[in-house]
Formats: sequence, C-alpha cells, structure tokens
Amino acid sequence: MSIPVVTVGHSSEDLVGGLERLHGPVSVVRRCGELAELLAACQSGLARAAVVAEGSEELTASLVDRLSAVGVAVLALTDRPEEMARLRGIGVAAELPGVGAAALAGRITAAVARLGGAGSRPGPGVDLAYAGTADAETMYDDTQYDAGTTRKPSDGGPQLAGTGQIIAVWGPAGSPGRTLLAANIAGELAAEGKSVLLVDADSYGASVAALLGLLDEAAGLAQACRLADQGLLDGEALLRIATPVATRSGTFRVLTGITRAERWTELRAAALSRVLELARQAADVTVIDTGFCLESDEELSFDTMAPRRNAATLRSLELADTVFAVGAADSIGVPRLVRGLAELHAAVPEASPRVVLNKVRSAAVGRSPERQLRDAWERYGPAAALSAFLPADAAVCDAALLSGSLLLETAPDSGLRKAIAGLVCAPAQRNRRSSVFSSTADRRLKR
Repeated sequence: MSIPVVTVGHSSEDLVGGLERLHGPVSVVRRCGELAELLAACQSGLARAAVVAEGSEELTASLVDRLSAVGVAVLALTDRPEEMARLRGIGVAAELPGVGAAALAGRITAAVARLGGAGSRPGPGVDLAYAGTADAETMYDDTQYDAGTTRKPSDGGPQLAGTGQIIAVWGPAGSPGRTLLAANIAGELAAEGKSVLLVDADSYGASVAALLGLLDEAAGLAQACRLADQGLLDGEALLRIATPVATRSGTFRVLTGITRAERWTELRAAALSRVLELARQAADVTVIDTGFCLESDEELSFDTMAPRRNAATLRSLELADTVFAVGAADSIGVPRLVRGLAELHAAVPEASPRVVLNKVRSAAVGRSPERQLRDAWERYGPAAALSAFLPADAAVCDAALLSGSLLLETAPDSGLRKAIAGLVCAPAQRNRRSSVFSSTADRRLKR
C-alpha cells in the first residue's frame, strides 16, 4: 500500500508525474492550488504527507505543528540555502526542486516514518525499501525536531540541543505567589554566577515586567514566538529581544509577557517549544512564570486544530526539568493546591512537582504553622511531599514591589529571601535560621 500524498504549487506537474510513474511507494491523491487547500485536505485525513513545490515561504512552525498533529509529514522544495535553513528550523524536510522522483519518494517515506516516532515501526503504506533511496546524511539533518532532543549539527540547520535547565513555577488560581517566586529564583541563580533567562508565559495576567519595574510594551515573549514561528529565531536574536535586568549581585535577562490578555494567540505551542529549545542553548537556567489554568480545551472548540489559550502553560510544564508548585498556606489556598496538583498530574503526568507553601503565618494556620501544615498535608494531601515553606512578609514584599527590585536587594536578610534562595542555592539553605523553617534535625536538637 502506497503513502497518500497531496501537493501544492504550479511546478508540481512534472513532480506528480514522476511520482506516479514509480507505481508503488507513494500515491498523489490531490493537487492543490494553494496552501490553504492543502491544509484542509490534510486535516480531512486524506494524506500522510504533503509536498510543497512552491510557496514554502508561507510555512510556519504552527502550521507544521497542525499538520503533524493529524499525522502529516511536510516536505518542501527550494533551491535557496537560507530558505532551506529556515525550513529545517521549523521541522520541515527540505529538498532541491530538481530531485529525482525515486529520491523524493524515499524522502517522503523517511519523513512519514520519522513522524510516527523515533524507533517505531512506520504506519501502513510505508515501504521501507524506499527509505534508503535518499542520501542518509541529508535525511538525518532534516529530522523533524522535538524540543530537548539532541541532533546532529548541519550547515544552516538546527544545532545541538542545549544543556541548560528549565524551571517552571506553577500554582493554582488565587495569586499564590508564582511571579514573586519565579522572579526571585531567577535573581538568586544570577547571583550564583549563572546565566539566567526569566520567561513570563502567563497568558492570563503577565506581571513580571510590573514586578521588576520594567516599562515594557513590547511583549518580548510574543516577539520571540513570532520569529520562532517563522523559523527566523536564533540564540543571538533571542538574547537581543530579552531585556537585561541588573542587580547588585548579578544580571539576568527577561522575556516579558503579553501586555493584554487577548494576545494569548501569539503564544503558540510550536513556537514556544522552539523558543525554549534556544533558551536551553543561550542560558544556564531558564525560569518560566506560567499561568494557572491547565484545561486542555479541545472540547470547547469545533476546530480541534485551533490555538489553545493554555498551550503556553502546558508546553512550559511539559518541557521543564523542575516544576515548583506553589500555593497559599491558608484554608483556601491549600485545598486549591491539592486539587490543582491532581489536575497537574492529569495534564502533565511526567511532571514531579516540588510543592512550596507560600505566605505561611500563624494568624492563618495557628501556632507552629509548619508542623500543623505538615500534619494536615500528610493526612489529606497528595503523594507529593512538601519541599519548602515561605513565610508571609507583607512589608518586605511591598518594599520590593514599590522599588521594582528583588528581595536580595531590598531585604537580603529577610526570612522570605533566605527561604527562596534555599530552594535553588545550597549555601543559602544551610544558613537559614528561622524557627518556622528549621530543618527536621534542628527541631530534634531543640527538643
């Protein structure tokens, strides 16, 4: 059984004829006049592969992601080196227009097999005998990328995946302190001498710029996603877009969030994946301030390939090496966090969050708040253990917000600052002295 293929472009006549004369590996089921027609044909389940003979400039990462979601591999023909590099950057196999029919059939077969999953058997209709007709080295370079995977460098193509770490800070609705924690984690890591990129991926209420006192209307993350969607973003461009923030202890960069909530459509999952892939290369640590909502809203739309409002949050959590789940330590915040963790496990099963209770105060919990919270969590909470407690300190937070600064600048000796530093910096963790945040060993000594 041959692979069903759709084509687009006026120059596809000779191409189609050559493929049909092979009588076997692929079968052209429709010749489309424009890219929109090709997209509609692919989404109807008509094809397993799409060949773009003309108009490859209209291909974007989001469009390729939509086609991949319905099991369609994309191959484009171009003789411009810069366009080949751009196409490979968005996950499209590229070939010269004069490629022979047999070689093209092999490239289509290989692209379909790769889309089926690394190491998996190709789907029905994939003839492995034709996979070897294309040049093996070129086929390897055109492999569609998955964020975080290591690949072979090629001239003009994607480079080796970076080794930087990604930290995502998530929490349920109700202002548990996601942005405060994310921004101060970035500052603490920068003070440790690491190169840090702080990303505001909250599609509901981005506030990192306001917290840091940045007069920014450019929405850095939206700019980066737009370039990534077009295949024009690289590490240098990413760092140019990011805003530098200098503190007395170190400097980090910020990709500010969208300035209005209705701009959430600019944060497409495919483009954000590319941004975070480049962030791994450009920075030692990338810290992401995510949104709260984890709904996968496919059922809310008739167009299952439509943009998803929560895609930025979900993709950030999927790609993160470490997830901090933060909740408010009170009678409302704790139940919200417990329910939220169950939703997080359902939405991103691979995530193993480190749970942080914020705004801990005896007025809301009672005497010995840490002990009471631990006891309640062990009795009613999920399997995830509590990793840290952050004390409530409204005066310190207000002073930092008023000056647009981090806690390490405005209140370096405060218990809140030391507790946050203790999450990511071992020396600070050893220097903590608050009785509310004492280690188990310290409490035993006191007894």
